[in-house]
Amino acid sequence: MSSELQRLVDNLGTRLHRSVAIDDPKLRLMAYTAHQTEVDTARTGSIMQRDVPRTLREYAYECGADAAIDLFELPARPELGVDITRVGMPIRHQKTLLGFLWLLNSEGNIDAEQADALRQAAETAGLILHREHLLGELARGRERELTRDLLTGDATTCAHAAEQLIAENLFVSQPVSSLVVQLTSTDEKLTDQDHLALAAGMEFGRKRLPQRHSLTLERADHAILLIAQSETLARAPSLEFGTAIRDHVLAETREETSCWIGASGTCQILQSVNLAYTHARRAAEVAQIVRILGPVVHHNDLGIYGLLAEMPIEQLTTNIPSGLRRLIDSATTTNDELVRTLEIFLDNAGEVKRTSEKLHIHRTSLYYRLKRIQETTGLSLSSGDDRLNLHLGLKIARLIEYR
Repeated sequence: MSSELQRLVDNLGTRLHRSVAIDDPKLRLMAYTAHQTEVDTARTGSIMQRDVPRTLREYAYECGADAAIDLFELPARPELGVDITRVGMPIRHQKTLLGFLWLLNSEGNIDAEQADALRQAAETAGLILHREHLLGELARGRERELTRDLLTGDATTCAHAAEQLIAENLFVSQPVSSLVVQLTSTDEKLTDQDHLALAAGMEFGRKRLPQRHSLTLERADHAILLIAQSETLARAPSLEFGTAIRDHVLAETREETSCWIGASGTCQILQSVNLAYTHARRAAEVAQIVRILGPVVHHNDLGIYGLLAEMPIEQLTTNIPSGLRRLIDSATTTNDELVRTLEIFLDNAGEVKRTSEKLHIHRTSLYYRLKRIQETTGLSLSSGDDRLNLHLGLKIARLIEYR
């Protein structure tokens, strides 16, 4: 929150004897005064979560908030949490919308003097926000430049970038971890909306971290969030944090787009964070392929997939047993059932009762399928070595999407 912006709303609130709030163009709270009367659910949620639902933003824009050039009214809409009608004033600089200044109708009608004070405050707020935007862009530009260097993998370049980020007060000197947010689309090509959603997700994440505790970098199909660790940001919360970012990205993007997030362990020094980035990206890529892991995955939870993902695809392909390849290559409904049966059987350590229950079939049907599998693959499910070969082969096939 800008101290200048906060002073502005405090002074205006005192002058008007009213509650005053300033939101950014997406209605995210930037500054506010103590409320003179009760507030509604929308304002409480904005204060507590520093965000509002997409439906509320859409409603405000439907009411003309984005196109307004003077005072306008946002009527109450209880189903959206807007129990109190608001009077808004757009904050602009050279016609660019930078936010909104709000008063509550429940605190009385607005007379001409108050309306003029609101207009003057909006003009001042526009100058403050424009100046902060310029200063912020300069700092973010330098930050992006150094973050790119930090993730090059070159030891000398990484060390220099880490030193400068800390020396220029852009990042704290603490252990650091990485989140990678990766987007995929059913129509293969990401759109501008997808990239904007990715940027919004990064901004959402940054706003929930202390200042100088995060660095971001956006690339063609993924974005990177580096996080300075503390006792309150341990491994488990990082997955919850990743889930919150994923939900925010999906709320902003198209239905055709999917989002996968990988989390890394912690590097003790900033200059080694490229390893954390590599681990987080690998986790996101594996999650995209191995759907049973879920959409948000920690690198430490990849298990055998983490080890297999480090090997070249060509080498992995040649290590799928030929008998298993025969079973997979026979693309029929029956053989698809056999592949699924084999995987569940091996995942359950060969226990017939658990396997038949998971497949919802009788044991006799399971024994018949297992016999067919052995005939097709030429391998014996009573042999420990053959079971291991088949199990690893199935994991490899899933990882490289072998068909």
